Formats: sequence, structure tokens, C-alpha cells
Amino acid sequence: MSKKTKGAKKGFWERARESAAQQQALAAREKSVKQKKETENLPSAPLAPTPPVEKTPEEKRKLHKLGIIKTVVPAMIGALAGFISYFTMGDGTEYPWFSIIVFVVIFSYYAQRIIYPIQGLDMKEFGKKDWFYVEFMTVIFWLVVWTLLLNPPL
Repeated sequence: MSKKTKGAKKGFWERARESAAQQQALAAREKSVKQKKETENLPSAPLAPTPPVEKTPEEKRKLHKLGIIKTVVPAMIGALAGFISYFTMGDGTEYPWFSIIVFVVIFSYYAQRIIYPIQGLDMKEFGKKDWFYVEFMTVIFWLVVWTLLLNPPL
């Protein structure tokens, strides 16, 4: 490799390294300024960290029960959807696979919106993460049951 002469244009990687070094220096400078401001604003005695709030045994039992319900209901709906898929569509080759999955998700969503209040779950507490979990469980159980039914016995 030849050495670069003075005044030669810098390559892409050299410019990238310089830019990264500048960004790191700027971040370090901002961090030190922030730490300096925090130390100036601290009271003389350090604050003790707050301990985590312990749940009562009743709250733990309730959360455990709700977790079981959130697992069992999608499993049963998914298994039911697997049986229905097997007996109505067989192997399902005459239908687009995506439309079958969308139908199962929509069916299970509305079925769970009906079942959970009956079981005592507050639907207002369900977040996106909870809905993703229960729908994922439903689709997985549906696929597993349908696949097992499609495979012939030995």
C-alpha cells in the first residue's frame, strides 16, 4: 500500500472514524457537564433508595390467577381453532395461508373480548403487550393442533 501524500482526499473510512471520534468526544463532554450539574444540585446527605413495594399474598394470588387465565383461554381457543380448521378445511391448500391466520386472529380476539370479562378480568388493564401475548399463544396453539391433526398416525 502506498502512503498518502499531503493534501490527498480522505477515504470514506477515515472520514467515518473522524466523525465517530468527534461524536464520542461530544458525548463525553455532555456527560461530564451533566454529572457536574447533578453534583451541584445534590443535597449534603445522599438520599436512600426507596425499597420495592411488596405485594400482599392476596394480590400475588390474584395476579397468579389472572396469569393462568391469560394462558389457558388462548390455549383452548387455539386448540378449538385447530380442530375447526382440520375438520372444515382439511389441509387448507385451497385457501391463502395469510387469510386463514387473519381469520383465526380476528376470531380469537373477539372471543377473548367476550370470555375475559366473564372470567373476571378487567379489559381496561389489558395493554398492547398483553394482547400480543394472548394472540401469539392462540396462533401457536392453533398451528400446533392443526399440524398434529394433519400428520397421519404411525
